[in-house]
Amino acid sequence: MSKLLHIPDAIKQQLAGKNHFQSIMQLHGKPFRDVAGRKTIQVQLGGQPYFVKQHFGVGWGEILKNILSLKKPILGALTEVTAIQQLVSLGIPTTPLVAYGQQGWNPASLQSFVMTEDLGDIVSLEDLCADWKITPPDETFKQTLIIAVAQLAAKLHQAGLCHRDFYLCHFVMKQAELKQGVIQLYLIDLHRMLQNQASTGQAVMKDIAGLYFSAMDCGLNEVDMALFKTHYLPQNETFWQQVCLRAHQLHAKFNSAKFQKRLAAEKSAIRE
Repeated sequence: MSKLLHIPDAIKQQLAGKNHFQSIMQLHGKPFRDVAGRKTIQVQLGGQPYFVKQHFGVGWGEILKNILSLKKPILGALTEVTAIQQLVSLGIPTTPLVAYGQQGWNPASLQSFVMTEDLGDIVSLEDLCADWKITPPDETFKQTLIIAVAQLAAKLHQAGLCHRDFYLCHFVMKQAELKQGVIQLYLIDLHRMLQNQASTGQAVMKDIAGLYFSAMDCGLNEVDMALFKTHYLPQNETFWQQVCLRAHQLHAKFNSAKFQKRLAAEKSAIRE
């Protein structure tokens, strides 16, 4: 059996039993996401809050589906571990890595986890910008925020990384910093990150399209879009046309009855 384990002694002291890997895989806490083969929970250890993502194996069906779609299967938590380490090296703030582990030989049934620090009282850009269409923000604040998002995206994509869930909900700010007028963005939920991607390629285009889609109902205008482009990477007109087309397709899909029904079922499962 193959096993990889990194757990600080301070965390080990808070775990029951001698098998620390299984202790973390069996932790229970406040659920934030619970989908097939993966669970995200918030736990308290030694009086400190942490987030733990537990991966229980994706199954051969998911692996084959990805291969047939010419996509690299995400087998477990180590993708996110590597992503966090890469973002730290680039100077992009994210959830600090605490512990991680993986166990097993069979790629379909690998068990793994990643534990990160809790950033505390945060607000996502999705929530922060939710009422901008009705109640526009201070213009200077909006421009500063757009530039910050564009510069983060540029740094990420210039390094060959693609988030693959590049939506406003995965850009967060600490409330304490925001109240002090500090615009510091943290990029979270890195479990599907891709490496070695061309900065003008399809994966990058899909990232930007996802970002645009998630901001479509925020009341942004052409001046805001131009400001983003100015502080992002140089791209040709075809790239931006593809971004616009895909963003509108995502928007239509998200607002479809079928997708909303599935989303409601996922949220209901977490509450239960």
